[in-house]
Amino acid sequence: MNFSQTHFLTSAASFKDCPADSIAEVAFAGRSNAGKSSAINALCNQSKLARTSKAPGRTQLINFFQVKERKYLVDLPGYGFAKVPLTVKNKWQFELERYLRKRESLAGLVLLSDIRHPLKEFDRMMIKWAVQSQLALHLLLTKSDKLKRGAAQSTLLSVKKELNEYQVISVQLFSSLKSIGVDEAKGRIANWLAPEY
Repeated sequence: MNFSQTHFLTSAASFKDCPADSIAEVAFAGRSNAGKSSAINALCNQSKLARTSKAPGRTQLINFFQVKERKYLVDLPGYGFAKVPLTVKNKWQFELERYLRKRESLAGLVLLSDIRHPLKEFDRMMIKWAVQSQLALHLLLTKSDKLKRGAAQSTLLSVKKELNEYQVISVQLFSSLKSIGVDEAKGRIANWLAPEY
């Protein structure tokens, strides 16, 4: 699957605005500072595909990027640090949950968690939801270049151990800055998008 051909298609303010033609899509979720946009850009080898921002919480819509016909990467609203009114946060939460629970073409979820602070409350909420829904989840421990190799491996092992009981979850180290784990993540996502219906 050629991720470098990926292009932005549309933004959805609510679940009803999501593209109706999708047969397979992989969604990216994470706290507002986890590096979702950077990860999507690294995976697609494009620096400006998903907009990155120094201010966390820039993604306020469900953004669809077409990898190939009727197959998408989906950038979900970040959660946690965004300085927005509570009513807006609550709307994001509602639409996010609706998307995750009702989107039939959702083939897998990529959850991004900063390796220096892994498995925060939001991450655990997403993991719990994926397990309950029997949805495949791939956890990227992002910014792994910020730790020394030994410390990064140690964190990876401890997170794997904690999530070992859940068969729908896989975990890896990732850094968009240093291209750590990009090929591994691409392989996982390509497998989810590959089935033809």
